[in-house]
Amino acid sequence: MFKKKPLIGMVHLKPLPGSYHYNDNFDDIVDFAIKEAKKLEEAGFDAVMIENFGDAPFKKEADKITIASMAVIAKAIKEEVSLPLGINILRNDAIGAYSIAYVVKADFIRVNVLSGVAFTDQGIIEGKAYELAKLKKLLPSKIKVFADVHVKHAYHFIDFESSLLDTVERGLADAVIISGKRTGKEVDIEKLKLAKELVDVPVIVGSGTNYNNLRILWSYADGFIIGTWIKKDGKANNEIDIDRAKKIVNLANKLKMC
Repeated sequence: MFKKKPLIGMVHLKPLPGSYHYNDNFDDIVDFAIKEAKKLEEAGFDAVMIENFGDAPFKKEADKITIASMAVIAKAIKEEVSLPLGINILRNDAIGAYSIAYVVKADFIRVNVLSGVAFTDQGIIEGKAYELAKLKKLLPSKIKVFADVHVKHAYHFIDFESSLLDTVERGLADAVIISGKRTGKEVDIEKLKLAKELVDVPVIVGSGTNYNNLRILWSYADGFIIGTWIKKDGKANNEIDIDRAKKIVNLANKLKMC
């Protein structure tokens, strides 16, 4: 599905129907998402992932209108862009994400809390490994599950090593995601090193990758989810800056040649 050390570009969706900031023009939201995905494809990214980033404040599990909206957007992107597609539904709707991925033939999903418990601004979020495994048994597919370990915007009282092992061995993650504390914040390299030592699945950097640190992170990770840095002025709420996106892809291509 992916090339060596893929760059996965984020399409941060505008506020969707039912969310607090929705502006009552869904067609514009779909068009914006397609344009953002096309920028990633033009820049040379290896995959694209959509996320209901504009829906804050988030729920633990999304409303039905959110699922329906994201399914429409995902299908539209699949029809216009040839890159592998991923789905992440904030705050932790693994079942919704897999359901969308299944019907639109997406390639992977991100699950913020697959195993364990996280204390967040949405309250206590519990892992969804059992429910997701049950759905995958009912609806088999090649969809990969990328799972956060000590997800950002949360507090964790189980140590990182135990959480890491549980996410893979008991949660059945196909890859693990290691992030900084908040959106756009850099990852702790020591956590990346530990993850590479302890698990035999890909280790993906989930936040904070930028042009200045990619060379350093390259040795410790198997892939990179990039959102904030490729936006105009490096701000998550802005649209993708195609020049920034191309710049970091060009650097990654050089590193692949080393």
